[in-house]
Amino acid sequence: MLPHENKVMIDTIVAQATPPGYGGVSIVRISGPFVLPIMKAIVKRELSPRVASATVFYDEENAIIDEGIAIYFPHPHSFTGEDVLELQGHGGPVVVDLLLQRCLSLGARLARPGEFSERAFLNGKMDLTQAEAVADLIHASSQQAAKLAMRSLQGEFSKKIQTLVEAIIYLRMYVEASIDFAEEEIDFLADEKIHNQLLQIITHVTDIQTKAQQGCLLKEGLTVAIIGEPNVGKSSLLNWLSGQETAIVTDIPGTTRDLLRETILMDGLPIHIVDTAGLRDGADTVEQEGIRRAQQAMQKADLILYVMDARAGHEASLLRGAIYVTGQYKITEDLAKKVILIRNKIDLLNESPSVKKDGIITVSLSVKEQQGLDLLRSCITQYAGLDAERVEGMFLARRRHLNALARAKTALETGYQQLQHQAGELLAEELRQAQQALNEITGEFTSNDLLTRIFSSFCIGK
Repeated sequence: MLPHENKVMIDTIVAQATPPGYGGVSIVRISGPFVLPIMKAIVKRELSPRVASATVFYDEENAIIDEGIAIYFPHPHSFTGEDVLELQGHGGPVVVDLLLQRCLSLGARLARPGEFSERAFLNGKMDLTQAEAVADLIHASSQQAAKLAMRSLQGEFSKKIQTLVEAIIYLRMYVEASIDFAEEEIDFLADEKIHNQLLQIITHVTDIQTKAQQGCLLKEGLTVAIIGEPNVGKSSLLNWLSGQETAIVTDIPGTTRDLLRETILMDGLPIHIVDTAGLRDGADTVEQEGIRRAQQAMQKADLILYVMDARAGHEASLLRGAIYVTGQYKITEDLAKKVILIRNKIDLLNESPSVKKDGIITVSLSVKEQQGLDLLRSCITQYAGLDAERVEGMFLARRRHLNALARAKTALETGYQQLQHQAGELLAEELRQAQQALNEITGEFTSNDLLTRIFSSFCIGK
């Protein structure tokens, strides 16, 4: 049975739908089969559907708990697809607690985190990507992230996935036909149309993968590690990026011994900056530990800003694919792929700011004199792939979406290889695997354990 086919909920849930604490208004939300009896007991009158009604909230002794607004949403035209009642009262914790206790005494139970959204999914009011978009919209860290979450909530991501699934199903029909009629003279697998359609599907998956990776980056942010030898301007760069004196700046080598972290927004992109200890030989025990952590930060970072003194002249070795910091420490060829080299202190050489893209992106600038920093900002956002045209076609995505898309693409590419060898049964299995992976994204095929993990991260009352 698919998750959304389970349309009957046994119990009624209740939760505060607004943040706890003091405020002008608080909302208590109730959903389930006991909503009507609870409504009659608390407001003591019938409410017109979907109409905000000024009313009084009563306790079990007919004493007034609060005055406010009640809205009744009869099923199936509600957020959860069940009968829903919202009680909007004054925003104080005592009032909210009294209303919650009243609902509990009338047969409701406290909702788990995300249980209202989970019921909306289970009752077919939205698919899984739309349900996740609700949480993403609430926790959006920038305007762009909020816009992309709204696109997912409106079903743009789901439509792209559904289009892919339908194309795979259509292709599976031909493949299954070739298996069922293997003894006939008609060779379905030799049809050039099948080859072209499978290649088109792979291309479409790749395009969605790219947009999903960018959307995931916009949601979670770009982790940037600032690396380099002592006294090259790493801490000064961190202070400029963060807009405050986060790091101590001195001429003494080894001032920064631990990781310093700051999170900023750059053109709508969350940037998680990690400033590290200067990489050098001969450091004391404490500084050596800082250098070890710097090495770990390099491995985990999405982008490395390698800062050097422009007077050192290391560029030639950098472009050969490996950055040698000292005899002991280096950035390997794999890490070099995510490096932006920063030649700092060009003011001491009377150079002008510039960007060179020859192997490794190299930005020549002066942090002290505020020269060329706009070029660095542009390089960071371009590295993230967040130009205006790409953002326009993006949607917010999660790591699990990326994982499912990667598995679908692998299955499709393997299936294409099987198609070259006329292996119909193996191709059919790869297409089935690809379809199943894509269905996991929207929740057409999803384990209960995965649902529990997803909705447990939601707010209570949502």
